[in-house]
Amino acid sequence: MFQGVACAGNDNAFDSGRLGAFILDMEQKHGFSRTELQRLFDEAALQPGILQAIARPAESRPWYQYRNIFLSRDRIDGGLAFWQANAPKLEEALHRFGVEPEIIVAIIGVETSYGRNTGKYRVIDALATLGFNYPKRANFFRSELESYLLLARSQHFDPLVLTGSYAGAMGLPQFMPSSYRSYAVDFDDDTTIDIWNNPADAIGSVGNYLREHGWMAGAPITVSARVSGSGYQSLLAAGVKPRIPLSEVRDLGVEAAAPVEGDPKAALVELQAEYAMEYWLGFNNFYVITRYNTSPLYAMAVYQLAQALRDAHAAVASASQ
Repeated sequence: MFQGVACAGNDNAFDSGRLGAFILDMEQKHGFSRTELQRLFDEAALQPGILQAIARPAESRPWYQYRNIFLSRDRIDGGLAFWQANAPKLEEALHRFGVEPEIIVAIIGVETSYGRNTGKYRVIDALATLGFNYPKRANFFRSELESYLLLARSQHFDPLVLTGSYAGAMGLPQFMPSSYRSYAVDFDDDTTIDIWNNPADAIGSVGNYLREHGWMAGAPITVSARVSGSGYQSLLAAGVKPRIPLSEVRDLGVEAAAPVEGDPKAALVELQAEYAMEYWLGFNNFYVITRYNTSPLYAMAVYQLAQALRDAHAAVASASQ
């Protein structure tokens, strides 16, 4: 009954079994018209480039290469300009959500270079390609496709129009559809949530997302560390979620390179520098950043860009006094 959708000039097609099951599910669960959904997917296109892109994400690079993508002069200068242009809303986000301005700016900077690169793929193509033809994470992307179609229906927009990343992430902060539905906010009280064109809504949405995932205002994020012996390997194997009090990591041969207030739980992160490994202790707020993107490289890029932005902002403020 359900035929795969072929790309022009390409024999590839959406997996017809997964597509048919999805359409039937949307009809039964949410009352969508089977005919209209079939017509929609007739207009959607499987994108081989998306399958190629997800097979080689930027996070697969070593840290010393990945870092250079985001800790550039252009990215810092762009972030400073974005901060200055949106200072009142960033300050409001700090008071409302407890998330520091430099963190919000850094996330938007890493995600889209402050809105300059929000993605070239139609969201429907990205989510359908990955939901029907990427078995490794098909369930996740079909769930996001479901959220996207529900969002399009509730907000009365054409699902064939919006563009985003190869993974279907949207707008200045690159929210997946489920994140938009759960965490996006109208932060300028204009009755519309627009993370595509409205920096205020993007700022508020990032702040709300981080708060809802457990961000703690003023708490430590990460600190470089020194390791010795072999006990630290067990801490590495425990993953990026903090589990062991800082006072106990010394017993595993790990020592923070700078003082940390209190005794927060910590995780150990290993990053490939150009000539050696770097080690960092990540705390709750570092883990919260990985809820936005699970890669510790991503979280570290956000952290280091945020520090550079904070220093640049402070220097400008000092020079103007």
